[in-house]
Amino acid sequence: MLWYSSPLAAIATLFVSHMLVLYPTLRPGSQWLGPVVTSFKTDRKEVWLTIDDGPSDESLAILDLLDRYHARATFFVKGTGTAATPERVRAMISRGHQLGNHSHTHPSGTFWCLPPQRIASEIDGCSRAIVDATGVEAGLFRAPVGMKNPFVHPLLAERNMKLIGWTARGFDAVATNPEQSASRILRDVRPGAILLVHEGHVTESGSMTYRCIEIVLQSLAAQGYDFIIPSVETFEAGARNVSR
Repeated sequence: MLWYSSPLAAIATLFVSHMLVLYPTLRPGSQWLGPVVTSFKTDRKEVWLTIDDGPSDESLAILDLLDRYHARATFFVKGTGTAATPERVRAMISRGHQLGNHSHTHPSGTFWCLPPQRIASEIDGCSRAIVDATGVEAGLFRAPVGMKNPFVHPLLAERNMKLIGWTARGFDAVATNPEQSASRILRDVRPGAILLVHEGHVTESGSMTYRCIEIVLQSLAAQGYDFIIPSVETFEAGARNVSR
């Protein structure tokens, strides 16, 4: 209707309407479509270390690294990798860590625009793989790349699952300098922060992700931080101080 009287106004209206949908979809910490957990309540120097994209060839080495710092973590695993190497996720559980759902096939480029049936398939496929491997039901979900669309929250609510974001991340899954990635994470750390790191990214100089995790553990342990798995009751949803 606007086009015939004012094409510019019509284009502007179309742009704004699209942005109202795209902004909460493409911004991981946005609460517009539903709650995204981005921190937890604590009065102590505690952080929640979350590790995405496993299981991988370096999963066992990362478990050894976590043991050295008496750190507990949540591994957001992919369903395909879990089904292929169930012994790795069983090791995560047996060594005191937690498993989260990170989708079945990790469609990082398309998850944000998938229809509800495909999203449900991604969630359920990973959940089945985790149960088959460990007998444990994962109640936490992290979307690939953190992006979601209007279908994700209703599907998670039906499954009594929480959508988990982060407070700080260093883009260690795509970067090549672990020190820089770790520095990005460390600058956003505060008590109750959720730290996002990855596993399995190896460059010519070695494991990018392993080294990033090691630097973060070393630095925060020296500052007196503990690495814990918080209870659901302490979860906080909000975009305050969340790194993009």
